[in-house]
Amino acid sequence: MSITQDEAGLETLYRQLRLLNDRLELTQLCDRYVHHLDKDRGSDAWLDKIFTEDVHLSFPFGEFKGLEGLVGFQQMARTTFARTHHISANHTVDLDGDEARVTAHLMAVHVRQADEPAADFTIGGHYEAEARRTPHGWRIHRFVFDLVWQSGEAPRAKAEAA
Repeated sequence: MSITQDEAGLETLYRQLRLLNDRLELTQLCDRYVHHLDKDRGSDAWLDKIFTEDVHLSFPFGEFKGLEGLVGFQQMARTTFARTHHISANHTVDLDGDEARVTAHLMAVHVRQADEPAADFTIGGHYEAEARRTPHGWRIHRFVFDLVWQSGEAPRAKAEAA
């Protein structure tokens, strides 16, 4: 049995639609991560909606592996600064079946506590997020941030590597 031209056209359209949908979902996943950093400062119930259980995060101030204890790892920014504002942009998505790599630019402003004399801490750089398709949607399993520039005094980290 041969495939008709209409069936082949529909199959091509389906593949293109799935590719576009995957790219949108992956971009939204990365944007949700930085959004949660700014908005959900008191709650970490969102972590398993962003990351796999075996996630590996790498930042200039330290690394962390797994979901357990990730709340504590992220506490430095939450307790050091009054507010933060992260912007993720210029996403590039490379898909390979159920695996993907997203690269993007990231800028963040870290607003000091009112009683601190130091200037706000601002950073810019790039990140690479590797993601997997799971039964619950795309999830990040590796996230590496490469700091390109900073302005202001960086906080003194107490992050523990895992």
